[in-house]
Amino acid sequence: MDAQLLAFTGVAAGMVALPGADFTVVVRNALASRRAGVATALGVAGGLLVHTALAVAGLAAVLVTMPVLFRTVQLLGGAYVLYLGLSALYAIRRRPATAGADQDTAPRETPEALGRSLRQGFLTNALNPKAPVLFLSLLPQFVPDGRPPLPRTLLLAAVVVLLALIWFPAVALLVDRLGRWLRRPRTARAIEGGSGAALTALGLVLVGGPLLH
Repeated sequence: MDAQLLAFTGVAAGMVALPGADFTVVVRNALASRRAGVATALGVAGGLLVHTALAVAGLAAVLVTMPVLFRTVQLLGGAYVLYLGLSALYAIRRRPATAGADQDTAPRETPEALGRSLRQGFLTNALNPKAPVLFLSLLPQFVPDGRPPLPRTLLLAAVVVLLALIWFPAVALLVDRLGRWLRRPRTARAIEGGSGAALTALGLVLVGGPLLH
């Protein structure tokens, strides 16, 4: 039994499940439809794949040692999260406050809509500059002495992506399962407003960070 691998899996599971922008975007899009939520979840996993690949390749070290590059990526990521938050708040104005019991408030799914959901999940995660720094500092801690680092870090990176592929689609499916209640106009407006406010606040923090330096 690989104790270090088990320990890393526990730590990584906590990191993946920690509520944040990824979680909020998945929930918000899952309210639209199950496929949109799952597509967003797959996009988040794709973003994690980019981050873990950068960490394994050592390219994340460049991001750490170049403050200007780090702040630029942080600014771009913050601006995108802020855009998502403001878009969610704006969408409340278009969502009806009341609806008939049999009214279907979920929008029709189209390939374009699913592609947009996939892209939102990917960009929300991929434009988070703190993720590669975290992986760069975390992965080496679980490489046993005397073992080749590359195969081990590849395994650890695969564990992170696998956990994301399990957790975020599960969140989307759970939201869809509760969809009849969650999609009630007043409930949907409350969730849309809460997620929009959370994303807007997070975006402002991310944008404000590099601007203050």
